[in-house]
Amino acid sequence: MATPLLTLPLASLQVGRPRTLGEPDAPNPLHRAWTTALLKEPITAPHWLSELNIDGDEQADLRNHGGPDQALCVYPGVHYAHWSAQLGQAMPAGSFGENLTLAGPWTESDVCIGDIFQFGEATVQVSQPRSPCWKIARRWQAPLLSQWLQETGFTGWYMRVLRPGHIQPTSSLELLERPYPEWTVARANSAKYEQRHNRALVAELAACPALGQHWLRKMQGRLSGVLPLNDDANRLQGPNAE
Repeated sequence: MATPLLTLPLASLQVGRPRTLGEPDAPNPLHRAWTTALLKEPITAPHWLSELNIDGDEQADLRNHGGPDQALCVYPGVHYAHWSAQLGQAMPAGSFGENLTLAGPWTESDVCIGDIFQFGEATVQVSQPRSPCWKIARRWQAPLLSQWLQETGFTGWYMRVLRPGHIQPTSSLELLERPYPEWTVARANSAKYEQRHNRALVAELAACPALGQHWLRKMQGRLSGVLPLNDDANRLQGPNAE
């Protein structure tokens, strides 16, 4: 086997199923009942990774989460020091509901849309940045947290599964191919948020063959005028703002 171009070791690997939290009639929207699969638990044994998810992992909102382009959620563990300081509390691996928490210094600037990795027996590919939603803010009772994730670019990313197989916490992501080195996850985030008025850049991102369908529709919608350039408020605030 050829030497990987980049190896990303894991700090933790976790799965979780939906659960309902909160109180239906709570006066504070952040305390009301909601259903989420963000609260995941570390696994210690090999698990099967299918084209949709890790065995034992599910999504609560299948309209906005899950599907082939969002089979795995990855988050750089190096960001946790920042968020622990920001929120004034310890935040262990998996705190943002990700399946893979990376060890080491690797971030959104080191990984590109379309990157293909060997992951245990499986082969996976980076599909799109994660778009943080209101549930992260509710999970941590911090109304602006999802917005902060977006503004910092500390979003993490999603991966699709090209070849299913067994994975385990000792597996690393080993980069095999980088077909689109110009499209780091950080640059894709910038095209969607910071440089949303740059039509040439948005069009360039939309033309990336490896871009996930959800992000592709967003970019195409902006270019055609069907979607407003700033359509983030509902995703970031959701029912937390009621």
